[in-house]
This record gives sequence, structure tokens and C-alpha cells, in this order.
Amino acid sequence: MSQTPALRIARSLAAMALTLLTLDLCWLGIAAKSLYDQGLASLRRPDVVVEAAVLFYAGYLGAIFVQAVRGAPSVAVAARRGAWLGLTAYGTYELTNWAVIRAWPAWLVPIDLAWGVVLTAAVAAVGRAVFGPVAK
Repeated sequence: MSQTPALRIARSLAAMALTLLTLDLCWLGIAAKSLYDQGLASLRRPDVVVEAAVLFYAGYLGAIFVQAVRGAPSVAVAARRGAWLGLTAYGTYELTNWAVIRAWPAWLVPIDLAWGVVLTAAVAAVGRAVFGPVAK
């Protein structure tokens, strides 16, 4: 049975959201928590502004779908597009912070850039795999 385009998009976005949240929360809350605690302790809020996080994740998921998943002829192409988008997005954030925030740790920049590439490539690959074949 064929799925409607809207259902394919919804399934893809749901899989992408689950992947993005799972990987990023594991990274931020477990794997790299001590790095961020060490490097950003004086800059961090005691509590996360949930509304800001929701806005970021929703917008980023949309950008990944439009720029990396939609129209990609394969999972590999979507992953490459996602990697480039991750480098661009995380690069914008990291390099701007490093340029304008006095206490921004330079050693954190390459770590976050690498994470942005890996995370966004993985999310794009999952999104493309779930989206299914592209009509020719």
C-alpha cells in the first residue's frame, strides 16, 4: 500500500526527531557533560530554557529535512548533505561565540564542530531511510 507524501514526510520527521533528541541528549547529558561543565560552567544557566530548545530543535529538523533529506537520491547523499549542514550550523554557532564571547573556550570549537557534523549526518541518513524512494 502506497503512503501519501504527507505521511512519508511525517514519518521521516518523527524518526529524525527521535534520532536527534536521543543522540543529542546522550551527548549533552552523558558523553560530553563533563566537557561542557568544565568549559562553560560560568556561562551556563542553572536550568535549560525549554522553549528555546524546542524552537531550535523544530527549526533544525525542518532545515535538515529540506536541505539534506528532501530530494536526496540515497541515504549516503542525505548523510553528506547533513554533514555539510551540520558543519555550517554548528560552525556558525561555535565560531561566532568564540569571536564575541570573552570566556568561550577555543578547545571546545573543534569538538562541537565534529559533533554537529556527525549528529546532523546521522539524522539526515535516518530521515532519508524512513522517507523511502524518491519519485523519478
